Amino acid sequence: MAGRTKRARGAGAPTKTGRPRGTGNASVAKPDLAAVRAEIDGIDHQIQALIARRAQWAHEVGRAKGKLGAAVDYYRPEREAQVLRRVVDRNDGPLADDVLVRLFREIMSACLAQQEPLKVGFLGPEGTFSEQAVFKHFGHSAKGFPLASIAEVFDEVAECRADFGVVPVENSGQGTIQSTLDLFLGSPLKICGEVELHVHQYLLSRGGHLEDIERVYSHGQSLAQCRGWLRQNLPGAGLEAMASNAEAARRARKADDAAAIAGESAAHVYGLKIVAGPIEDRPDNTTRFLVLGRALFPPSGNDRTSLLVFVHDQPGALYRVLEPLARRGVSMNRIESRPAHTGKWQYAFFIDVSGHVDEPPLRDALAELGDFASQVRVLGSYPVAVA
Repeated sequence: MAGRTKRARGAGAPTKTGRPRGTGNASVAKPDLAAVRAEIDGIDHQIQALIARRAQWAHEVGRAKGKLGAAVDYYRPEREAQVLRRVVDRNDGPLADDVLVRLFREIMSACLAQQEPLKVGFLGPEGTFSEQAVFKHFGHSAKGFPLASIAEVFDEVAECRADFGVVPVENSGQGTIQSTLDLFLGSPLKICGEVELHVHQYLLSRGGHLEDIERVYSHGQSLAQCRGWLRQNLPGAGLEAMASNAEAARRARKADDAAAIAGESAAHVYGLKIVAGPIEDRPDNTTRFLVLGRALFPPSGNDRTSLLVFVHDQPGALYRVLEPLARRGVSMNRIESRPAHTGKWQYAFFIDVSGHVDEPPLRDALAELGDFASQVRVLGSYPVAVA
C-alpha cells in the first residue's frame, strides 16, 4: 500500500529473515533442529487456539445482529476490506502482503461459513479464471457454482438463487468486456466489490507435445492475450473462440491434435498436460472482476463508485456532467460509452470515480449531475480491491 509507514522494530524483534535480532552473525552456533521444530509446534498450537477464539467471536457477531435470513445478511464487504488493509499495514515481513491477505481471507471465509456458506455464481464451468476470482475474494469456504453465461450470473443473483455473482469486466491488455457492461443497462443489481486477478495463460493438451497441435481452443479474450506467442510458436494452427477457457479445455481433452489456452487449474480439473506457459504476451496481464449483489454497502474508507449516466442530446452535455466531478476534485478512473438501448444513436456512459456515494466530495458532485443528465444511476460504491 503506497505511502504507509511500517512500525519500527525494537530490540529483539524479528528481522525480515524471521530470526530474533542478533542471530544473523556467522559466528553464532547453529540452532538445534529439534528445538526449532518444538518452537514451531508451540506456535502452531497458539495459532490454532487463536483461530478458534476468533471463530467463537465471529459467532458472537451473529448473535449480536440477531436472527437474520441467510448468510448474505451477515456478510459485510466494507468490514472485510478494513480488516485486510490493517493486515497489510501491520505486515513487516517476511511473508508478502498478498500472502497474508490470502491467509486472513480464508480465516474470515471459514468464520462466516459458521452461519451458512455464501452462494456465489460465476461464469463456468469449473476451472475458469472467474472461479479463481470467486475464491480470491470470498475464500474457499464460499460455495461457488458455475453458470453457462454472464447473463445467467446476473439472473441468478437477481432471483436470489445466488447471494453474489462474480463477472469479468475488463482486462489490462484487451480492454472492456462489453457484454458485461450491457447487462447493467437493464439490471437492478449493484456492484459491491471488485477483484483484480493476475492472469497466467497456459497451453494445455492431452498428449503434451507442441508439434501435434493443429487447433487451439480458448475464450476470445485469452486468444487475444496470447496472440504474439501463438503467431511465433503455432503459426499454422487454427484458432477457435469458445464460451470459456474451461469449455476449451473440455473440448481439447477429446483430441490429440487439439489444445486449449486456459489457467493452470484447468489442467488439473480436466486431466490435461501443460505444453507451455505462461504464454500471455504481457507480463502484467490482469483481469478485473466485479462482485454483483442486491444492495449498496457503507463506506470502507477507500472506495470506488460506478455510475451509469444518460445525457441529454445537446452540445456540451457530457462536459457539463463531468465538470462538477472535476471541480470538486473527484478522480475519474474510467469512462466508456455504450448504446443506451432506449433509441437509435442514444448512448449511456459508464463512469468509475474515486470515493463513496454517501461521502463528500462525491456526494456533493452527484447532487449537481441531475441538472445536466437525463438519468444518473449508481451501479455501486464498493471497496477498492486489496492485494
